[in-house]
Amino acid sequence: MQEVKKPRKPLIYYYIIVLAVLLIFNFLLMPWAAERRVTEVGYDRFIEMTEEEDVGQVEINQEDNEIVFTDKDGSAIYKTGMVEDPDLTRRLYDSGAKFSGQIVEQMSPILSILLSWILPVVIFIAIGQYMSRKLMKKAGGPNSMIFGNGKSNAKVYVKSSEGIRFSDVAGEDEAKENLAEIVDYLHNPGKYREVGAAVPKGILLVGPPGTGKTMLAKAVAGEANVPFFSMSGSEFVEMFVGMGASKVRDLFRQAKEKAPCIVFIDEIDAIGQKRDGRVGGNDEREQTLNQLLTEMDGFETNNGVIILAATNRPESLDPALTRPGRFDRRVPVELPDLKGREEILKVHAKKVKLDETVDFNKIARMASGASGAELANIVNEAALRAVRENRRFVTQADLEESIEVVIAGYQKKNAILTDQEKKVVACHEIGHALVAAKQSNSAPVQKITIVPRTSGALGYTMQVEEGNHYLMSQEELENKIATLTGGRAAEELVFHSASTGASNDIEQATKLARSMITRYGMSKDFDMVAMETVTNQYLGGDSSLSCSMETQTEIDRQVVELVKKQHEKAAKILEENRTKLNELADYLYEKETITGEEFMRILNA
Repeated sequence: MQEVKKPRKPLIYYYIIVLAVLLIFNFLLMPWAAERRVTEVGYDRFIEMTEEEDVGQVEINQEDNEIVFTDKDGSAIYKTGMVEDPDLTRRLYDSGAKFSGQIVEQMSPILSILLSWILPVVIFIAIGQYMSRKLMKKAGGPNSMIFGNGKSNAKVYVKSSEGIRFSDVAGEDEAKENLAEIVDYLHNPGKYREVGAAVPKGILLVGPPGTGKTMLAKAVAGEANVPFFSMSGSEFVEMFVGMGASKVRDLFRQAKEKAPCIVFIDEIDAIGQKRDGRVGGNDEREQTLNQLLTEMDGFETNNGVIILAATNRPESLDPALTRPGRFDRRVPVELPDLKGREEILKVHAKKVKLDETVDFNKIARMASGASGAELANIVNEAALRAVRENRRFVTQADLEESIEVVIAGYQKKNAILTDQEKKVVACHEIGHALVAAKQSNSAPVQKITIVPRTSGALGYTMQVEEGNHYLMSQEELENKIATLTGGRAAEELVFHSASTGASNDIEQATKLARSMITRYGMSKDFDMVAMETVTNQYLGGDSSLSCSMETQTEIDRQVVELVKKQHEKAAKILEENRTKLNELADYLYEKETITGEEFMRILNA
């Protein structure tokens, strides 16, 4: 879609121009014009004119040490400097000159004030009123705009053959299927009127950041080939109370004029949060929400205006906004599954030159849990790596390395580990991999490295799921905790001490064990009772305990017991495979990076 921009200079621009002109007129032009009337001559010329009796009026100014005089007809004014001349008075009487208090006519004080200050101010105000009325008329009335603050600044995209289509959005088949009905309605509204069906007035796109909610909205507009109004929720909130509501009115007025069209409000939670009834504070957000509710409820049936909104905090929206009749349909835009990730990679890979050996399925399995934006970044990082190495195409190795860059950062080439540190890190990572490989329900090892990364990791073990994994059993979760504790268990077994390298492992293992007890009902003592509530599920999932202090103490005890049990399990696995642990750790220490195939070959030898 092509954005239509209307450049408009602010009102203050015209005020500054008028003020500058008036200042130049008052302080430069008027004094210059007055000075132009007087001609400066020498004293000898003054004596010559008195002798010829060609002097009319004379003004002697002792303070300025000058003489101002006119000719006999009074048509010209002259000025000369005073010199010591005892015969000056007699010479002036003999020439018939007349003495005057003021030769150059000065403007009266009242007229001077009128011309210098009052007239410019009147002109200044008149121009301001004219421009203000002109801009208000364009905005649709005096209540719609105050110096442009009440004007909707929505980006307007018109019909374009180069717009985003559904084919440009991959991995969200269910969402596209829901939105395809909106496109069909905009193309064939009569088919729906014949049956008596009403298309949803509002569609709410919810999901984690980077999953393509905004792109889906643009794809709907591109498929329908209709005008597309785009505006962020935060753009409605202004410093002055009432301006946000004015922007809502202006936005919907423009939408009705261009119907059929689509109005997209991104991050609608900025203005659509629940009204909690608090007294005081800023009422601007609440007034904006009330105006939005009124505009959505005031639409006539099937008038061709579709409202799309996106948010990653649906639980914070006001119930009046999400009820049927306003936002009738909620479309989840979740993280893509294995097939979806593969399709997204293929869409973004169309823009780069690829080697024929690239396996998108393998890359998609390695990028488990990645959003559409992250997958696009992975493809771009791979292309950048190919350019750095002076190649004209992207290889499988480039894509695999770009996944590691997105997950763990770039390699720290200037980070030099000591010999002892490298041995500890190698033993730690082999501990993770060995425990994972010896447990039947753990994901296979893809890669093990002890090369430091910019994220702070001194090494890591990459595990890749074989396929889609939607549910995890209690046994699988316990095996995952055991794998996380495998690094520390290997250090204790080989070096008889612990290091700080397991800090992230400890954090993840503790979080997973607590979730098993408080959220998943995997504790015999608490049975199927939820002890923890989760908010902002799409933004990290903040959790809070909802139980007594005594219960919290018992939860802590069970978490410690669960992690300790799996730690002991990992230590037992490593002790039973001590020879392989030493052999693999030495091999990793020497190579620094090994593949899953190399690891399994040595393990099964």
